[in-house]
Amino acid sequence: MKLKRILKRIVKWSGVGLLVALFVGGLLLFIAYWRSTNDCESLTAVQGESMKAIVYCEYGSPEVLKLETIAKPIPNDDQVLIKVRAASINPYDWHFMRGEPYVMRLGTGLRKPESARLGVDFSGTVEGVGKNITQFKPGNEVYGGKTGAFAEYVVMLEKYLIPKPENLSFEQAGAVQIAGMTALQGLRDKGKLQPGQRVLINGASGGVGTFAVQIAKTLGADATGVCSTRNADLVRSIGADHVIDYTKEDYTKGAARYDLILDMVGNHGLLANRRALKPEGNYVMIGGPKGRWLAPMDSVLRAFLLKPFVKQQMGFMISTINRDDLLHLRDLMQSGKVNPVIDRRYNGLTELPEAIRYVEEGHARGKVVIALE
Repeated sequence: MKLKRILKRIVKWSGVGLLVALFVGGLLLFIAYWRSTNDCESLTAVQGESMKAIVYCEYGSPEVLKLETIAKPIPNDDQVLIKVRAASINPYDWHFMRGEPYVMRLGTGLRKPESARLGVDFSGTVEGVGKNITQFKPGNEVYGGKTGAFAEYVVMLEKYLIPKPENLSFEQAGAVQIAGMTALQGLRDKGKLQPGQRVLINGASGGVGTFAVQIAKTLGADATGVCSTRNADLVRSIGADHVIDYTKEDYTKGAARYDLILDMVGNHGLLANRRALKPEGNYVMIGGPKGRWLAPMDSVLRAFLLKPFVKQQMGFMISTINRDDLLHLRDLMQSGKVNPVIDRRYNGLTELPEAIRYVEEGHARGKVVIALE
């Protein structure tokens, strides 16, 4: 009887402790929500030289994007000032714009975005350099990635700035960093793709997909691209050995087995993708279905839970900035082995809301860019 009373007390106080923890956690979350803010007011309080830039002070649809006059950045001794000539749009941008899935707001601001600037990929011309800069000088044509790239100017450290190949336009160069790095690292590093292996690229006509098809061929792989009927010729033209039209065929139900599946779409479950893999194949998830609360992170969690029970590798990846990889991509583009595919070109930052709305629809063929004069 004594043991029974002890167990009852343990259960009782454990329940009380859990309720207290939930209450305190909820209270702290509520306080954090209402205290979350951003620097919108100080951004538009301009003193000195100014520039035009896209600012978003609230989460929401493309209508929250405003073209504002803000302070022009001034490079410090270790920075380069670049006049932006082109910038491209990534799913990354509209996820931040909408603050979805909501779980990401734990890091980006619960009620309002902590950073009111948007955009990453850009290309442009060096306008000024700090006194410690040795690799660049005014007039150099460059490209790279920098938060707040939807603007007339950006400043950044020279170690992540890459000279633009002469055979690329500013629009092409401004479309490289996120999509190109994701494709390269997904295939080579996470996917461990080897010469002669078979890779299936689900979403082969998109921004990452068009880079992935071309990079897979430089790695010596046999590449199969999955896309819609209207994009089949495009995917063949960039080097795919085989094309699967998803409107007519389900690759998870076919007879072919692959060493690697690089998935930008996430329209099939993990078990279905396992059936399309070889016994020791590798499934790398890069994108997935939209969701307001958790998706596509719920697929990442399922892959993590499934991993210990199967021989095949099941995982998710996000690219990391690596100068050596950026230089490798530049060499591939300079040699003509990889060419950025541009779907649409919008003129000026005023057209950014329309451009992001188009990318959100999920039917872009390659990259969508904003050209700045």
